[in-house]
Amino acid sequence: MKIEILDTTLRDGAQGVGVEFSPDDRRRVILALDRLGVSYIEAGMIASEQDAAFFESLRDLELECAKLAVFTRTARVGTDPRDDELLRLAAAAPVPAAVIYGKAQLYQVTEVLGATAEENLRLIRESIRMLRDAGKEVIFDAEHFFAGWADSPAYAMQTVDEAFEAGASRVVLCDTNGGMLPDVVGMVTEAVAKRHPGRGIGIHCHNDLGMAEAATVSAVLSGACHVQGTVGGVGERCGNADLDTLIPVLQLKLGFDCAGPRISRLTETARAVSDAANRTFDESAPFVGGYAFTHKAGAHIDGVRKDPASFEHIDPAAVGNARSTVVSGLSGRAALLDRIRALLPETDPCSRSDPGAEGGSEPLSKDDPRVIRAAAAIREREAAGFDYEEASASLTLALEEALGLREHFFELLSLKVLVDESSGTPEADTERFSASAVIKIRVGDREYLTAGEGNGPVNAIDGALRRALLRFYPELESVRLTDYRVRVLDSKATASAVRVAISSTDGRRVWRTVGVSSDIINASWQALRDSVEYVLANSRKKTKDSAFQNQQ
Repeated sequence: MKIEILDTTLRDGAQGVGVEFSPDDRRRVILALDRLGVSYIEAGMIASEQDAAFFESLRDLELECAKLAVFTRTARVGTDPRDDELLRLAAAAPVPAAVIYGKAQLYQVTEVLGATAEENLRLIRESIRMLRDAGKEVIFDAEHFFAGWADSPAYAMQTVDEAFEAGASRVVLCDTNGGMLPDVVGMVTEAVAKRHPGRGIGIHCHNDLGMAEAATVSAVLSGACHVQGTVGGVGERCGNADLDTLIPVLQLKLGFDCAGPRISRLTETARAVSDAANRTFDESAPFVGGYAFTHKAGAHIDGVRKDPASFEHIDPAAVGNARSTVVSGLSGRAALLDRIRALLPETDPCSRSDPGAEGGSEPLSKDDPRVIRAAAAIREREAAGFDYEEASASLTLALEEALGLREHFFELLSLKVLVDESSGTPEADTERFSASAVIKIRVGDREYLTAGEGNGPVNAIDGALRRALLRFYPELESVRLTDYRVRVLDSKATASAVRVAISSTDGRRVWRTVGVSSDIINASWQALRDSVEYVLANSRKKTKDSAFQNQQ
């Protein structure tokens, strides 16, 4: 059975605190969601000339799967919908669908709108007909539906009846204040579905109880065929139902078709939308988070290697994610063994097309000298303060160093940092100090000297390094830092060693690196260097793999 997904990240999601999209961001999100295969994308509401200009820019946008929708409300009390400016703007929007909301709770009608019960039904009926006459497919959001059902089931149901009678293709039951338990949502949805068999019943849940996904699943199991939510669960107050969780639960666990084979793009879509919203990605998120299939305990790592189902409820690749292991005191040598096999695929029997063929390397074991040497190197670095649990990129580079595989793409010849405190005083802690960095690097037999400025020394070093390397490695253009953290490792006050952790992204992937030193600038440099070399090494590997495949 097909379950329609309507994404409202650009409308309801944008109502979340700290969430804001530029017109370019909105286009990026629309294209990413279309590639994922959602059925509808609510692109926003038209309430200004700027909004109208954005919708006009979508006129020639070619989409593969999704229908774009404009969001609006029913006409104002006592008016003719044909005279309502917002409804006219929505009707003229160059998109095929319109989502219109109206009150389904009698209390809201009389006390908030100041209307009679019959007047509200008229506004629902005539507003939908106006949009239908303009050629729009109309989806009606029955606002406060579940609270309305608790007050007056008959009136709440009457709003649904009127919406379908007026020509709405879908009527969406909205838990607007997010206060309904999943079993109540399921029971009420079932009652509506029985009254309107074969018609499109939808569900829209907010997360004020932390149960938006569970309530949505309950509604689907009770007859809803249309699901609304946002990527990452962003939205008003505590947010909306999270599509990153709902889509795989409905499709992979319950057998409904939400995105078909495009579900393998779920993780990249979640990251792309989070990046467009300028939000820190939740690595602990189910299915799409970086930690969703990350294993730390030695028994877990060993169990997953023998049978992934031991500690993984789905194949990570099904949602475009990947399994990873954490190297720590809890991991044991099994974690290192898997990491090294990934670096030396010829030693991994699972990656060899003919494990018994002659001429290939022997499968790697825990007692292999290379594994012992790498383990000793990691232990030594951990003793010095390095922590690789959240710095997988630096771990990969450290293992490559121990195995003699690491490629150094540049050499630092000199680095000078100047901090100018003239722009503020220690008391004026809201002021930002400015800094500049002068860096000299060597790439091959070429040397390059450049400078950069920034809000602090690390920002200045990052800018100078990027400027120096872009002429040699243009693929760094899309790379940027997303997080910077410092932790003091001992109690020697200003002489303490510090650990610097950096997160970086190219808009598709995120990787983390670490540096340790008693000098915070030096620790920052280590993490910055690893960040750049990691992405360059991966770019080089992809190029080599592509060249090899082309030769086959």
